Amino acid sequence: MVSERNRPYADAYWESRDGLRLHYRDYAGGADGRPPILCLPGLTRNARDYATVAERLAPDWRVLAIDFRGRGESQAAKDPMSYVPLTYLQDIEALLEDQKIDRFVAFGTSLGGIVTMLLASVERTRIAGTLLNDVGPEIEAAGLSRIRGYVGKNTWHPTWLHAARALADANADVYPDYTIEAWLAMAKRLYRLNSAGRIVLDYDMRIAEPFRVPGNEAGPDMWRTLDALAGRPALVLRGERSDILSEKTADAMALRLGGRAEVVTVPAVGHAPTLDEPTSIRAISRLLGKVLEPAPV
Repeated sequence: MVSERNRPYADAYWESRDGLRLHYRDYAGGADGRPPILCLPGLTRNARDYATVAERLAPDWRVLAIDFRGRGESQAAKDPMSYVPLTYLQDIEALLEDQKIDRFVAFGTSLGGIVTMLLASVERTRIAGTLLNDVGPEIEAAGLSRIRGYVGKNTWHPTWLHAARALADANADVYPDYTIEAWLAMAKRLYRLNSAGRIVLDYDMRIAEPFRVPGNEAGPDMWRTLDALAGRPALVLRGERSDILSEKTADAMALRLGGRAEVVTVPAVGHAPTLDEPTSIRAISRLLGKVLEPAPV
């Protein structure tokens, strides 16, 4: 077991505008003035999803891995109808204000990518670079249907191995090459041990309430929000087997983002790449290299 002293991050908190205590992991780094990297997870995920990528990038970069409200160590919302992208945007704006961050790189997976695009519409001049992980302005109907089928279902397991096997059964098409060790690692990211000794999902089941209302997944016209990222370093990662981001949408994103953007398909995975794949690692390195380059005149 890793002691608190030996952890590569510090647990830190900020307050939302409606008074919630929200959590992030702060991986210290970037002493040379590099902008910090904000890591925004998917709908049912949390800061642990970014542990490997954060440890890889620190100490060269400061990495802040976020728990959205109702996930991980962040407080659950009093009003479940606040579990929507526009509220998450306001929460991140409060974090930026709290930490006095005036320039940053945004990594957004799935829901986190939607929040990233919304951030671009209001914080364009502060965004130094963007990673959109298997998400875009248009979300495929099949993927949305699949997510609606499982989000908010309060399942539990007696052991970590049971949880891993359940994940393998449900997601074999998403990660066909995973071993039981990989499924166990995913279980540790998705679940927690509760006071009754059960392995339970680490999010407030009420996040499903607004998600099931058509239109709440993406808010406003997301193509217009994407346009705010045009001309800046950007990386669009797409899982080869994704049912959320189509190849057609990814190609259209590349055209609108311009010459400093790159679209990369991660082979043999669905929604969403974990950012630990060799293809993802190389693409992230290229993105951050562009962030460090002088802006074109």
